[in-house]
Amino acid sequence: MEVLSVMRTDVRDAHDASAAAAEEWKSWHDRRTAKVSEPHGPLSLTGTHWLADHVDGRIPAVPGVWREDGDEVVLSAGAGDGLTADGEPLDGEIRLTPDRGPIGESRIAAGERRLVVLRREGLWAVRDFDPRSAARHAFRGIEATPYDSHWALPGRFHPYDEHRTVRVENADGVERGLGIAGEIVFDVDGAEHTLGVAVEPDGSLWAVFADTTSGNGSYRFRFLRPPAPAEDGTVLVDFNRALLPPCAFAEHFICPFPPPGNTLTIGVPAGERNLIAG
Repeated sequence: MEVLSVMRTDVRDAHDASAAAAEEWKSWHDRRTAKVSEPHGPLSLTGTHWLADHVDGRIPAVPGVWREDGDEVVLSAGAGDGLTADGEPLDGEIRLTPDRGPIGESRIAAGERRLVVLRREGLWAVRDFDPRSAARHAFRGIEATPYDSHWALPGRFHPYDEHRTVRVENADGVERGLGIAGEIVFDVDGAEHTLGVAVEPDGSLWAVFADTTSGNGSYRFRFLRPPAPAEDGTVLVDFNRALLPPCAFAEHFICPFPPPGNTLTIGVPAGERNLIAG
């Protein structure tokens, strides 16, 4: 009877842990949905304009004259352009570096719009975030699979001896470098799988991956952001929190495609799958 009691306690504890994880996942999903639909969330991006494509400095539908000057962008605007810099009307010239904070706190605004300075591999661009975008107003939510403990997997992080950069195609058709610092190893139904990952400044990991559901029930590729590994390299690989990349919300993002080796030979019917649009 004592053994049976212990077994019942273990089953109850496992059930309670799973229920708690499912509730935590639901809260995460709700926060995620609210975040992407914010006025300056990814749904509001209406353009990424590379300055190299606009040698005269004039970007269609974007006020001001924008030109690159070494490690800065120079923006010239008159009072009639309706731009503000750091919350004050801009009438003259200002020198800008890449925006790195929240979109809503970027330096240059045109009414509700935010004009964000971007630099990638030495090239400058201006991104236009407009809360009135068609994508934001058509958004009805994110299709996601309810929490399934089967897809919360124990894994191990193996850092590379040297940081590697691989060239991968991006969503805009341009090939760019993608940094890979190591790989995570995990088992699914007894079979071992790996994903190459980057290490973020806070120690967390980032993977771009595809699987057999990609483009067939799920978006064509997704992101995974495991937490920082423990000192012994162990890490939770939770596909319940697989994310749609920014380019799923707006075509003007330049998301990298999965690097070689990051297309899984199994289906991952977990996490975010597609947009729900009206």
